[in-house]
Amino acid sequence: MARILYSTLFLAVAGLFYTHCEGQPLNKKKGMDRQDTLRGSINAERAWWDVASYNIYVEPDFTSKTIKGYDRIEFDINQDGANKKMQIDLQQPMEIDHIIFNNKKLTSYIREGNVYHIDFGNFKFNAAKTFAKKEKALPLYSITIYFKGKPREAINPPWDGGWIWKKDDKGRPWMTAACQGLGASVWYPCKDHQSDEPDLGATLKIKVPDTLVAVGNGRLKSKVQNKDGTIDYTWEVKNPINNYDIIPYIGKYVNFSDTLMGEKGKLDLNYWVLDYNLEKAKKQFGRDVKPMLRAFEYWFGPYPFYEDDYKLVESSHLGMEHQSATAYGNHYKDGYLGMDLSGTGWGLKWDYIIIHESGHEWFGNNITTKDIADMWVHEGNTMYSEALFIEYYYGKKAADDYVKGIRNNISNDIPLIGPYGVNKEGSGDMYNKGANMVHTIRQVINNDSLFRAIYRGLNKEFYHKTISSADLEEYVSKQSGNDLSKIFDQYLRTVKIPTLEFKLNGDMYSYRWINVVPGFNMPLKLSNGNWIYPTETWKEEKLGADQKEKGIVADRNFYVYLKKS
Repeated sequence: MARILYSTLFLAVAGLFYTHCEGQPLNKKKGMDRQDTLRGSINAERAWWDVASYNIYVEPDFTSKTIKGYDRIEFDINQDGANKKMQIDLQQPMEIDHIIFNNKKLTSYIREGNVYHIDFGNFKFNAAKTFAKKEKALPLYSITIYFKGKPREAINPPWDGGWIWKKDDKGRPWMTAACQGLGASVWYPCKDHQSDEPDLGATLKIKVPDTLVAVGNGRLKSKVQNKDGTIDYTWEVKNPINNYDIIPYIGKYVNFSDTLMGEKGKLDLNYWVLDYNLEKAKKQFGRDVKPMLRAFEYWFGPYPFYEDDYKLVESSHLGMEHQSATAYGNHYKDGYLGMDLSGTGWGLKWDYIIIHESGHEWFGNNITTKDIADMWVHEGNTMYSEALFIEYYYGKKAADDYVKGIRNNISNDIPLIGPYGVNKEGSGDMYNKGANMVHTIRQVINNDSLFRAIYRGLNKEFYHKTISSADLEEYVSKQSGNDLSKIFDQYLRTVKIPTLEFKLNGDMYSYRWINVVPGFNMPLKLSNGNWIYPTETWKEEKLGADQKEKGIVADRNFYVYLKKS
């Protein structure tokens, strides 16, 4: 298919997208300080306790752009002892109003920037056994933190996030939040680190005027009409969930539902959209959601959150992978706001936000990185899910076209993996380059059945877990039967693209890898279907008849360069 010429507008939007589609561009931060370390590391005030559940109540005031509420945090502990201090994250200008612990008001806490240090004095903790998945081990401790304030307002969500105060097309209040990267502590107190998800899930209770509807993650547990003209909506998530995924949506929503018979049985599908967009949503969601789920269950295994249902919620910003309540703001257009980011035409055959954000239910929500430095695991694999969706319905060549198309958006500015322990991402190339690395590794494995088994195995082995990039890398190498460590190092930890240097000499040609990490020895398939096995040392082969005519050309599915000497 002929390549689409990019307009100036397209390039501007695509450039913004590829800086970071779903969260804050933390890779642009300059300089690290103590606040970054407090946020990004597991220090002594975080290591001794594990979150069991979040139980959040929030009451927003649209006029003053303020919120108030509480978070009752149930936690388990890893260490016996007294004189424990607990770090709780809550970003300025939000503030703690008061804290209740052990049925008493706790006053021994101090603020340091965006964190509070809570001192439990001489209270003695007894280490509970680590609770099994979904099994509440007793005793669990709890602390209830009441908060209030005017949260940071999102400037350009979801890239520059915070709390979002908008009006819909009919002038009615429309509120939500977008805080990936920036952190959930921008609006509620929590242990704001990706490595610690609440094992027993979360509840979110939202108080709104009875003219509006409040939607949250998981399933609607209760709806209570209050005498003051407000309604309390309580939503419950039974599975572990990341802090930034817990999000309220408030507006003039209406609901419609469907079901899918998936790999684990009946999956409930729920859609919450603005009332005047109901018919558009029925058409768009009805067309794309079930095909997407079928394709992704084929490639990755069962949808990871059957207990909490699958849900799309219309949002005033583009989109975000809020677990079991995906934010949707693509204006019911195909492609990315009506554009094909691959430039191939294949990206205009489906709604980008439905496909991409839903892919995060497997990579980002089911499998979550402990440190945001490893965010390529979320974004590279989810971007590759787009190609796998295309392959499932349009064939392998179409998917290959798509992957090669997004390759044009790679900047190779900094490595994909960022610095650890300071809440800082790597390059925005984690999307396009991450997907192209996965595609290249798939070629090296050279067995599509095995490749699919590895993807399904990842989502089973690391089901509802937090991992590191190294965990994924080791798993893929082991299951593929190949030592892929040098390939991962090359694409994740450097900005150098492997380059095959070659020389022609009569009926022979010599070749070797250059611009590579030491020991790089990735096999390479040529465009004529033959494989070669380059190292950093020159090797020599006889030219085939087609190579005499066309030269040495790499198979287009490998993200490599060639250099003739």
